[in-house]
Amino acid sequence: MSNLRARLEAIFARFPQMRVLMAGDFFIDQYLQLERRYSETSLETGLEAYQVTGITNSLGAAGTVANNLCAMEAQVLALTMRGADANGYVMQQLMALQGIDMQYVVSHEAIFTPTYIKPMMLEIDGRRHELNRMDIKNRQIVPAVVEAVLMLHLRTAIEQVDVILVTDQVPEANCGVLTNQIRAQLAELGLIYPDLPIWVDSRERGGLFAHMALKTNLAEARKSLGLTTDKALEPVDAAASLQDKMGKPVLVTAGERGIAYSDIFGSGMIPAVPLEEPFDVVGAGDSVLAGAGLAIAAGATLAEAALVGCLAASVTVKKIGTTGTANVPEMLANLSYYETNFPDLLAE
Repeated sequence: MSNLRARLEAIFARFPQMRVLMAGDFFIDQYLQLERRYSETSLETGLEAYQVTGITNSLGAAGTVANNLCAMEAQVLALTMRGADANGYVMQQLMALQGIDMQYVVSHEAIFTPTYIKPMMLEIDGRRHELNRMDIKNRQIVPAVVEAVLMLHLRTAIEQVDVILVTDQVPEANCGVLTNQIRAQLAELGLIYPDLPIWVDSRERGGLFAHMALKTNLAEARKSLGLTTDKALEPVDAAASLQDKMGKPVLVTAGERGIAYSDIFGSGMIPAVPLEEPFDVVGAGDSVLAGAGLAIAAGATLAEAALVGCLAASVTVKKIGTTGTANVPEMLANLSYYETNFPDLLAE
C-alpha cells in the first residue's frame, strides 16, 4: 500500500464520526416526466395540456452537498428554512430518507420551499428533452422571526459539530438563509471558535464572509478579488490572493486543471483526474465542498483536502443525467491515478 493511500484511508476512516452542520438553502429538484402521446387539449384554453406520468424529487443546492456528505457516511445536521407547504413536506421526507438531522430546520408559512420544477418531455419518436424550468423561490426578505430562530439554532449547533459547511446560492440579498445578519453572526463565531473549520461556498458574496475559509471557483474568485474578465488569473495566484485578503484557507476549483489551495503554510495545485467524455459537471463543486470540508474536519491538511475534493469531483462528473454523489470506495478507486503519476504528491 502506498503512503498516499494509507494516509487517505486513515482520513476516510474518521468520516463516520464527523458531525457536520450544513447551513444554507436546501432546494427540491422536481422532475416531471411528461409523455406527448398522452397530451390533451384544454377545453378552457385550447392549448396542449401536458400529462405527467412520473414525478421524481431530490434535494438540491445545499441539499446536494448534504447528499454527498451522507454518501460519505458523515453525520449531517441541516440549518435551513422551508415553507409550511406541500413541497416543505416533500423536503422533510427527503431529509428523513437520507438520515439528516432536522432539529435546526425552520418552517414558516410566509416562505416558499425553494423548488426547481424540471419538465422532461418524452416525444412520440422516443426523444426526451427538458422543457422550460419553473422556479419556486423566495423573493421577499426572510421574516424576522425566521432569521432570529436560525441565529439561535446556529449558536446552539456550533457546540455540537466538527465542521460547518455553508452554501450561499440565492442571489437575491436577504431572501435566503444567509442573510446579512446570519453572515455577520458566522463571522463572529469564526472569531470565537478559531479552531472550528467553517467553509463557505458563495456564488455572489464570497468576499463578504469574514473569518471563514473559502471554497470557490476561478470565475467567483475573480469577482471576489474585484478583477476584470480580461485579466489573466492563475488558480494558485487566485487562491493565494484570496488567502491574503481573507486571512483564512482557500480552495479554488479550476475544472479539468484541478484545485488550487492556499493557507499560512503555502500554496499549491492538485491536478484533476483526467476523464474521458461524456461527463457532466453539474454538482461537481458541491461534491468538492463536501469531500474537502469533511476531510478538514477529519484532520487532513489543506493539500490533502484538495486531493479529496478532486477525487470526489472525479466520481460525480461521470454520473450522467443526475446530480450524483461520491462515496469513499468510489473515491479510492480513482486514487490509482495519483499513485501512478504523482506518488510524492503530498510528501513533506
